[in-house]
Amino acid sequence: MSRYILTDLDGTLLTSGAQLSDYTVRIFNDALEAGAVISFATARSYQSSMAATSRILWRYPLVLYNGSMLFDPVHHKVLGGHWLENGKTNEIISIGREMALVPLLFALDDADRERVLHERLTREGDQRFFASRPGDPRFTEVSLLQCPPSYRTLIVTYIGLREELEPLFHAITERYGAEVHVHFMRDTYIGNHYFLEISHPLANKEHGMRLWCEHVGCLPEDVTVFGDNLNDIGLFKRAGTRLAVSGAHRELKLMASRVIGSNDEDGVAKEIETYYF
Repeated sequence: MSRYILTDLDGTLLTSGAQLSDYTVRIFNDALEAGAVISFATARSYQSSMAATSRILWRYPLVLYNGSMLFDPVHHKVLGGHWLENGKTNEIISIGREMALVPLLFALDDADRERVLHERLTREGDQRFFASRPGDPRFTEVSLLQCPPSYRTLIVTYIGLREELEPLFHAITERYGAEVHVHFMRDTYIGNHYFLEISHPLANKEHGMRLWCEHVGCLPEDVTVFGDNLNDIGLFKRAGTRLAVSGAHRELKLMASRVIGSNDEDGVAKEIETYYF
């Protein structure tokens, strides 16, 4: 394991209850103090990731929204990223609307503030996602969802049952191909629900890690990564050491340098403790 470490959060570092154990918090803070360059790469926003991990004193850039944005947690500023152009964003919203599906639009406004625009939430998946983020100031209900001209799209997110989202997945991939990055995976917390996420073609964890490496001064092959799901494949493609937790997707395990303990067994923290202490 190198001193440069990037970990996924949900299903990897966080427990099944989306929390951090006291042990994990202690090991991470001790390792950061000892000189480890540790951060995370997540599908979450800054607001959501901090709600779960703020007890760790992060000091290096964070890879957010599956690589759409690199964020400085010390000075609270956007360092870089890849935004889906507004025209494509609104076309994708229109394609979904034709199938009676309306997404959540994650974007940055003209002051670099995170926003989540949505129409009235009537579907179970959307309602449960919103309920899991009580008091989140990013959410704004609009009468008709469109991306404002001054906003930069991070991710267009549809939440639903697999059979509901599959036709939209095929429609978007057939229309745009490599012009967008499409990620379709089962949700960790909402039973029987899937996320269909559309973003800029370079908005993925592989390119997010490249931006991160530029900022911390290393190469991707210098990095040790931890992951569990298909959106971590980009990390596993480039990193020098690839560690999959025991509950990881089969495809990720096949790419891994080795398999470690699960997220409910503090697998990531135990590896870091073994190396650093």
